Amino acid sequence: MRFKNIHVIYFSPTHTSARIAHALVEGMGITAYHETDLTYRTPDAEEHIDDELAIIAVPVYAGRVPAVALERLRYFKGNNTPAVAVVLYGNRDFDDALLELTDTLTAQGFIPFAAGAFIGEHSFSRPEFPVAEGRPDEADLAAAMHFGEEALAKLNAVTTFEDLSVPTIRGNRPYKAPRAAQAQSPAWDAALCTFCETCTEVCPVDAIRLEGDEIRSDAERCLKCCACVKECPTGALTFDTPFSAMLAKNCAARKEPEVFL
Repeated sequence: MRFKNIHVIYFSPTHTSARIAHALVEGMGITAYHETDLTYRTPDAEEHIDDELAIIAVPVYAGRVPAVALERLRYFKGNNTPAVAVVLYGNRDFDDALLELTDTLTAQGFIPFAAGAFIGEHSFSRPEFPVAEGRPDEADLAAAMHFGEEALAKLNAVTTFEDLSVPTIRGNRPYKAPRAAQAQSPAWDAALCTFCETCTEVCPVDAIRLEGDEIRSDAERCLKCCACVKECPTGALTFDTPFSAMLAKNCAARKEPEVFL
């Protein structure tokens, strides 16, 4: 069945989820589409998506979809609207995140007929402790394009959207319990800072602010997405956690995307 429009929705602090979503659209051969970036704002009002194909991509934090991403996604309501659900994880495991995303979309009136888990550079990755460094790479983007082709073929093979089947997604219910997170935020080096305020602009939860001649971070609000660390042009922000070394040691073997159709 042909669809009239396509709507790409993503929460992507370090741009990996967005890159996979765009590659998926490219694989479908779509050149014109509507796009909503939920990374930096909560929608102003509820939006109903009808007669469209929705592609929804989010990151995985500790095996779950970040709560702030789910909060912002809940503003979108479908009406038996076909959807492709995508999660990006840092080469450890996506655990229950993809199942959580598809369950959420189903409850909101979407039909998640295709789903995929792709790999992006881990938030805690740094030069001395690389974890999926540089991913998604060209092979990942090619896999996303192929997934887009497969999803489109499945969609075009049905007469009505109600005929679409929802695949069995790897994961468990109840979902993995959220890990008790220790409040922590990036460390700031005043000697390296140029006060460009890139960090305040890229933080998805407004946890960083300029106060006088200091950059301050709210550890309670921090998502640990490390967008500020990765985007800082002078390396003035660092996120020092023992998990970096552990992940680099235990998650070095390359994992490949998994798709469910």
